[in-house]
Amino acid sequence: MSRLILLNGPPGIGKSTLARRYADAHPGVLNCDIDILRTLIGGWAQDFGRAGALIRPAALAMMEAYLAEGLEVVLPQMLINPVELARFEACAASAGALFVERILMDTPAATVARFARRGESEPEDTWHDTVRAIVAANGGDAELLRCHAALDEMTATRRDAVVIRSAEGAVDETYRLLVTSLA
Repeated sequence: MSRLILLNGPPGIGKSTLARRYADAHPGVLNCDIDILRTLIGGWAQDFGRAGALIRPAALAMMEAYLAEGLEVVLPQMLINPVELARFEACAASAGALFVERILMDTPAATVARFARRGESEPEDTWHDTVRAIVAANGGDAELLRCHAALDEMTATRRDAVVIRSAEGAVDETYRLLVTSLA
């Protein structure tokens, strides 16, 4: 059975890195990174939120079509809004696929520190600077801590979600934990 694998977690926790690695190691898996897709919308850097809202229906349709073919999709996306989360669950259900939820977490303090260093050790995606500006405009570290707390709170209500510890610098270990949890 096909699966829609949501890699959820705060900004800078490693969702996109792990999604790329998973897709690279599993031929045929679609890495549907909405943050990359939104950069295909004209003016995305000036209105990141609107670009996301515009691309999300296309991403959902693409994922549903892919899943309906019996294939697997990995989705690296922070989802803390229950309505948005339900849209992705419904996408999987509509395609007859399983919705698999993995939440990558570190401590609150480590999450803030990791975000500050995001992109230092690898080439940056074009949208990282835009996300940094959005986080700064919304309160900086306080916004990151709010996201972390919201994910913690949401996790308590998601009985099938599996939390995976994502320690900084431990990409291989985190990836191993992810793959093991999906077996």
